[in-house]
Amino acid sequence: MSNKIGFWAVFALVTGSQIGSSVFMLPANLAGYGVFSLIGLAISGIGAIALCLVFASLCAKFPETGGPHTYVKHTFGLTAAFFTGWTYWVISWVSTTAVIVTAIGSLSVFIGPRSPFVYLALEIILLLLITLLNLRGVKAAGKAELFLTLLKFIPLLIMPLIALCFFDSNNFVIVQSVSSMSTTSILAKVTLLTLWGFIGLESATTPAGSVENPSKTIPKAIISGTLCVAVLYFVNSVGIMGLISGQDLMHSKAPYVDAAQIIFGGQWYLAIACIAAIICIGTLNAWILASGQVALGLAEDGLMPKIFAQKNKHSAPLWSILASCTGIIPLLFLTANESLAQQINEIIDFSVMTFLFVYLMCCLSFLKLLIQKKLENSIIQWIFGLVATGFCIWIMYETPIKTLAIASIFVLSGLPLYLFWYLRTKQQPLLDRTSTEFN
Repeated sequence: MSNKIGFWAVFALVTGSQIGSSVFMLPANLAGYGVFSLIGLAISGIGAIALCLVFASLCAKFPETGGPHTYVKHTFGLTAAFFTGWTYWVISWVSTTAVIVTAIGSLSVFIGPRSPFVYLALEIILLLLITLLNLRGVKAAGKAELFLTLLKFIPLLIMPLIALCFFDSNNFVIVQSVSSMSTTSILAKVTLLTLWGFIGLESATTPAGSVENPSKTIPKAIISGTLCVAVLYFVNSVGIMGLISGQDLMHSKAPYVDAAQIIFGGQWYLAIACIAAIICIGTLNAWILASGQVALGLAEDGLMPKIFAQKNKHSAPLWSILASCTGIIPLLFLTANESLAQQINEIIDFSVMTFLFVYLMCCLSFLKLLIQKKLENSIIQWIFGLVATGFCIWIMYETPIKTLAIASIFVLSGLPLYLFWYLRTKQQPLLDRTSTEFN
């Protein structure tokens, strides 16, 4: 029996990677920006769609396990590929940590006021359970992701649609601190706030070797999945922001709980807590799957030790998945400290910037292939390629230097392994090795 996954499992991976904890706090984060929030969300969605078109084209050309680093390998050589893949792998640990903490935190209404170490133990148990699931192979993880995605979409469609029945445009407000900003600055800030919700759109490219007809299946799943996510975010933001006064919404710690209380009353907040946990667990599963495939792809290309390419009887990259799990656990210990847990939004900012480095490298690879006429050289290809590249550069330009500097640490963290790998293998530096040839 084939261990490969089809369109719907890949579609679930695309949507599952993107729809995470951010969807629940997005209305509160945008509340003070009024109608600008919807414009910024639309810009973020357009940028995400342009990026997904870039990844769809690259994956159709190079349907190889590992995703982003494989495209950079074919265009800029092995050194650039190593640092791109390494960065993508390591930053996935940080992002996964935020998702795990949010998943268990969402269940705090059931768990009650316990010691931070009780929450830490539950976080580790959740991580281990999802890791064991992924060790059952891509097909098992893909089926689980499809089930979790269906559970996500039902409440995230029902809640905003009902909320639209109570829509009041007077609930949209612009706070004083925002009204004093320039329009460009407002839109840039809103776009930064909403971009985290689209991070992961490329994750379906990582298990290309385990997908049926990947050059066609993955591009279709990436494009359709990202479009669905963009529409879902927009409808949810309009629905919740039109239901709750902006002044109240911007101070809300649980916008969907407040919305449920207004619409349904009673104990519906308990159901919202369960939904939030399910959404985060689905995102966790998608990221663990993608993380293992990234390390597998790097190892298969000789950019990491061969042990990471070893698979178990379920064709799962055993040591790649275990290494990802091992890398996440110390980060969970750090977030067990309450003061550090409060900084998780700042960690997310660093994550977005680091992901943008990976995205930008892939966009530049795409443009280089167009220049070399190794992809279909059409006007449409150039348009979305330039839009995606410009989007990444604009976000980076609008980001504080401090955040960019800290994000660059994730990229440079691969330098010791790069040098260690070179010394151990006694090969030429990766910089001097030629990239893989392609037609």
